[in-house]
Amino acid sequence: MREAFDILTSGDRPRIAEWVQQFGPWGPIWLVLAFIIQMFLVVINVVLLILVAILAYGPWWGSLWAFVGIVVASSVGYGLGYLLGEGFVGRLLGEKNEKKVVDQVQRYGVWAVVIARISPIISNDAVSFVAGLARMGYLKFLIATAGGILPLIALLAYLGEENGRLKSGLLWVSGVSLVLFAGYVWWDKRRQKA
Repeated sequence: MREAFDILTSGDRPRIAEWVQQFGPWGPIWLVLAFIIQMFLVVINVVLLILVAILAYGPWWGSLWAFVGIVVASSVGYGLGYLLGEGFVGRLLGEKNEKKVVDQVQRYGVWAVVIARISPIISNDAVSFVAGLARMGYLKFLIATAGGILPLIALLAYLGEENGRLKSGLLWVSGVSLVLFAGYVWWDKRRQKA
């Protein structure tokens, strides 16, 4: 675990790819498990694991394994939020954060999930737990997850080969997604007043 943590947080992309590839045919299974574990670790961002998958398995297979890992991990988070309820989610996220995310998911529904998934700087793990807690329909949750994460994975597969391009691309995607969400919130509030 210590070796995995050191390697995955090193930022040394060739070393990360080589480490994942050492697992051979079990590598994708370990990668999916890493996506599940990542939900509970603040220090490892999902973007890093997507890049690990893409570097280790190439843009097509890596994107597929990243998508599978995110869908499985999101489903686990949704299930835990659904089954274990408010006490579990409150302890995991903190009551203050839980209330904020619950309010956003209840108010904006699918769009809260899509924006959380597409933005590389927003932690998108909390939305899985809260969507389950808020009893959002599972199919609706999966469609929103796929709708938000597929563009991010495609962008990372395209940008992931060059560091400079990757950093500027991530900043642009984060900025645009936050502006779009803020615009939607502003429009929704004006609509509510009318």
